[in-house]
Amino acid sequence: MFSATTYIARRAELCRRIGGGLILIPGNAEASYNYPNNTYHFRQDGTFLYYFGLNLPQFFGVIDAATGEATLFGDDVTVDDIIWMGPQPTVADLGAQVGVKSTMPLSALSQFVATAVAGGQKVHYLPPYRGKSTLQLCSLLGKSPEQLFNEMSVDLMFAVAEMREAKSEEEIEAMERAFHIGYAMHTTAMKMCRAGVVEREIAGAIEGIALGQGAGISFTSIVSQHGETLHNHNYDGVLENGRLLLVDAGAESVENYCSDHTRTYPVSGKFTEKQKDIYNVVLAAHQQAPENMKAGAMYMEDVHRKALVTLAEGLRGVGLINGSAEDAVAAGAMYLFMPHGLSHGMGIDVHDCEAMGERSYDFSAIAERAAESATCIHRATWRLRAGTVMSNEPGIYFIPALIDKSRAEGLYKGIVNYDKLDAYRDFGGIRIEDDVIVTENGGRVIGGEKKIPVTVEELESFLS
Repeated sequence: MFSATTYIARRAELCRRIGGGLILIPGNAEASYNYPNNTYHFRQDGTFLYYFGLNLPQFFGVIDAATGEATLFGDDVTVDDIIWMGPQPTVADLGAQVGVKSTMPLSALSQFVATAVAGGQKVHYLPPYRGKSTLQLCSLLGKSPEQLFNEMSVDLMFAVAEMREAKSEEEIEAMERAFHIGYAMHTTAMKMCRAGVVEREIAGAIEGIALGQGAGISFTSIVSQHGETLHNHNYDGVLENGRLLLVDAGAESVENYCSDHTRTYPVSGKFTEKQKDIYNVVLAAHQQAPENMKAGAMYMEDVHRKALVTLAEGLRGVGLINGSAEDAVAAGAMYLFMPHGLSHGMGIDVHDCEAMGERSYDFSAIAERAAESATCIHRATWRLRAGTVMSNEPGIYFIPALIDKSRAEGLYKGIVNYDKLDAYRDFGGIRIEDDVIVTENGGRVIGGEKKIPVTVEELESFLS
């Protein structure tokens, strides 16, 4: 949690951008694991954290955009609660920590909102992504779930995204702390990497570091010799010499700011020549991308596409692509090798603002507004700003099912060398990822001089 002045200033700026109406910002509730009182590790909604700072369940924030007054709704603990939880601060005390003077019990929320609506106030809310929040907003506003999503506040969506995307110095400092936890996680994974170790042993060890040094993991860790499966959460594999281990993992600082890094390295400690060739193709794109992460750059054209060209040039060098790299990219052939984007926003969520982004909402109806705002929530029109933090994660994957499908459909004829590609069907995949701060002159990798081993030489030396 930052100082109260940070949250006061954020709420004031949000009110300035919205101008009027009532802004509803629900916090997350506990989510049950397998029966009501056995819950998952709690994680607060990112937008609630950004404006109200409290990483505790069962709170609801309301801001009057005309007056700037914020009200925190929540219930003080009872004696029964204290038996299970111990003494807790009052809602008023918690509100004071984040600069909120007005607090009310949750039972008063419905009437509070109804009075505002009856008085003609417009209500602003973001699209919810959890069932409990959806039901809560439906009840408060008298809307069906379909109406709720159709009538969400586009003004609020873009105002929040614009504010959250450009990071302040204290936010960057929190992300640097998350980096150091991530560094410990990844170097521990490297030290454990040897034949005979089960993937879950590494996953357990690194996730323990995340919780021991911060607020826990920023997403479910990927620890797999099947790097070609992009989000592989199966940890049953036993490490084997000759294979590559891909570890994609990150942590949250105590302020809930995230890190997200990926490294891929040989179980044996030494790359084969074939592995080294593909690794260096990915590394070239990874090292080149930050140069293009300048304020004013367009993500799709200036960053993502250029990384694809670099990858295509490398694959052309090893004989997997024919013709020019530009032609391969223009034909869409790189989807066969990297079927994901180079970057996503980073911050208080590991995919920052994506709860209200293009994966959660159809942007076709608001294309002009998306282009005008140009935030990370719509990557097709994303214009980078100084202070934006983004991932840099190029990869090359050999996915047999995708290769077979593309070949059967006659895709990329004359561009992809399918005959030579057959020799890579059991290769797996390689991804390399770090987090980058956009500046006027290019990207600055978080961590500074301290970096997780990344070159072939650094990795082989560390693994030895």
